[in-house]
Amino acid sequence: MTQPIDTLNTRFGLAGLLHFVDSGAGLPVAEIHTPHASARVALQGAQVLAFQPAGQQPVLWVSKAAVYEPGKGVRGGVPVCWPWFGARDGLPAHGFVRTRLWEMREATQDAAGQVVLRLGTTDDASTRTLWDFAFDLELVVTVGQTLTVALVTKNTGTAAFTITDALHSYFCVSDIAQAMVQGLDGCAYLDKVQNFAKAKQTGAVAFTGETDRIYFDTTADCLIDDKAWSRSICVAKQGSSSTVVWNPGSERAKTFADMAAAEFKDMLCVETCNAGPDQVTLAPGQQHTLTAAISVA
Repeated sequence: MTQPIDTLNTRFGLAGLLHFVDSGAGLPVAEIHTPHASARVALQGAQVLAFQPAGQQPVLWVSKAAVYEPGKGVRGGVPVCWPWFGARDGLPAHGFVRTRLWEMREATQDAAGQVVLRLGTTDDASTRTLWDFAFDLELVVTVGQTLTVALVTKNTGTAAFTITDALHSYFCVSDIAQAMVQGLDGCAYLDKVQNFAKAKQTGAVAFTGETDRIYFDTTADCLIDDKAWSRSICVAKQGSSSTVVWNPGSERAKTFADMAAAEFKDMLCVETCNAGPDQVTLAPGQQHTLTAAISVA
């Protein structure tokens, strides 16, 4: 259900902190400004598009060639992948909720001065043609010095279901050739570039070409070490025992119409997931929460 901008601002706007704008094509975006940070959240896909703590460079990356249209995902920010992660024959890649218009359910300021948004979507006739289960899905976004994104899956039906999902976070870096990801040393991973060959990480993850890996049996926080910008981005997580690390490299990036030339040098993904062998099964009435907490040091 479409919620007009005026209605959103009347019901959910917070004076001096939160207001809603039309990003084009009638797609509402929540714009948040607090003394701690600024952020933007699109109602289509419940997708966080920007997060920038006060005094810092932007943390989340969005392509200059990103498309803002109904029914199309935006390249960047934090897309929500659900109820499956990756490709499925004849079905939308990364599931169907990242291109749906979500409902704004609640907006508040907490005791710490953080802005908390609660967005939701549920099953209907269109979702059941793709995935025949009853569900309620919420994304709770907390904007403070730390950005916390929590994806809550509830089984509202009478049959158990199994999902994979991800908070597909794109991060800004000064230069991919100089960036490293700490926290995965010793972890086993599936290398999608090498036809899902199994390998083991030694030391930090460095980037010398296309990188697309599912690290599993890991609940560890990851640290994106960006020496040129003299900062580290911490990606802490809960409800996840897999992490995806991705950068398309120069050749793969050329195949994306919604990625500008050489932009692959400015970004990398560290994704909080239940992916690969890491799956979640929910009985009727059960729920699961996948959480990423993103901060800068």
